[in-house]
Amino acid sequence: MARHIENSTGRKPAKAASRPRTSRRAADGKAAPDQLTAINMEMRHAMIAEAAYYHAEKRGFAAGNELQDWFEAESEIDMLLPGNRAH
Repeated sequence: MARHIENSTGRKPAKAASRPRTSRRAADGKAAPDQLTAINMEMRHAMIAEAAYYHAEKRGFAAGNELQDWFEAESEIDMLLPGNRAH
């Protein structure tokens, strides 16, 4: 039998508010969505940087087209990733 504790006013203490889940893993053992997003964004950035390097290499590393290299690489990588984030 459960025993209820009352405070000095004769009332039962209020239940503590439940805290939001802070675990980095979901109940099924998979990484939480915010963690996956951060990892994927880091990986995406690295992939774009590498592809942009190869674009620059192809044109002899001539100065002035760095942004174009990046944008083209970003578009190519986004087309390869699940969810197709291309703009």
